[in-house]
Amino acid sequence: MAIDLRGGIDPQRELTFAERPDNPEMRDSVSFWVFDDAGDLGLPRVGIEALAENWGAHAVQVNVAFPDGRVYRTREDGASWSPFGEDGRPTILGGGPLAFECVREFDTWRMTFDGQLTRTSSAALVNGRKTGPLVDARFEVEAVLAVPPWVQQAEKSVVGDLMGGPRYEQLFRARGTLEVDGAERTFTGSGLRIRRQGVRKLEGFWGHCWQSALFPGGRAFGYIAYPPRPDGEPTFNEGYLFTGDGELIPARAVEAPWLRRLQPLGEDVSVVLETADGRVRIEGETVLSTHDITDPADVPEEMAAMLANWTFPALQQAGVRYTWDGEQSYGMLERSIPRDQLEASQNV
Repeated sequence: MAIDLRGGIDPQRELTFAERPDNPEMRDSVSFWVFDDAGDLGLPRVGIEALAENWGAHAVQVNVAFPDGRVYRTREDGASWSPFGEDGRPTILGGGPLAFECVREFDTWRMTFDGQLTRTSSAALVNGRKTGPLVDARFEVEAVLAVPPWVQQAEKSVVGDLMGGPRYEQLFRARGTLEVDGAERTFTGSGLRIRRQGVRKLEGFWGHCWQSALFPGGRAFGYIAYPPRPDGEPTFNEGYLFTGDGELIPARAVEAPWLRRLQPLGEDVSVVLETADGRVRIEGETVLSTHDITDPADVPEEMAAMLANWTFPALQQAGVRYTWDGEQSYGMLERSIPRDQLEASQNV
């Protein structure tokens, strides 16, 4: 049975906005998570958030991390690129040093970066230290999609607002080059692409756990779960398993590694997923990691007013060595929690 890489989604959703949306809160977003096959390097989220209200400059996030604890990162606004590719269609989302290009819908995407990153470490970020020297960095990644897209069924809910409206994600095979701090390498690996267009509202965010990986033999998994809601209402918990052929198998997390403490590396982040046919345990250990710890006092007054009662959760974006029935791969982990819920001994 062939793999349906389109999943019934209109190919037009792969394209970017050709012009500034009328709604100032509307945003266009592409992000990649990339890990090499040997676990020697990771890009635990590289993304662009293009908000209509600030259409002349797009928000850029880059994380480059290594198992020895080195991290290179940036959070900046970059001048917007023209969205039009060589064929005249809106296939590009670019800001400053970073760009994503849809080469062929639901087939191939390309990511490029040429700029500077701040040199820091996993340990420094755990303690809220984000400064460091600037170093030159370049990378290029070609992503060939390999698993059917996963569409979250949460659009008309508070979780849909948190996710930013219509959204799908898709695992891929990768090959690329990375040059940072004077060292250059080529690699093959795998990763996750997220495509999202909509209005995102983060007020009242209470944490989440999100994991996925593609294995060498073609199997894959992914899920997003939110912890129990403060108001007692049902929470979001959706995911899938993929056997390497056919369709995604619906699943939910019955054991998830919620963020409880801030640990740079070497943490057990195993997950148990349940389908109609039973439970599957996938072992996981963090091998590279970044954190974002935001002190509310550092947030500009006008931004704090926009965020209302958002509690500035502690955020981890990491690379994980996953093992599923003896087969090993590297994949992503993102999780968050309000800072006042972290274990006291690790609260920064």
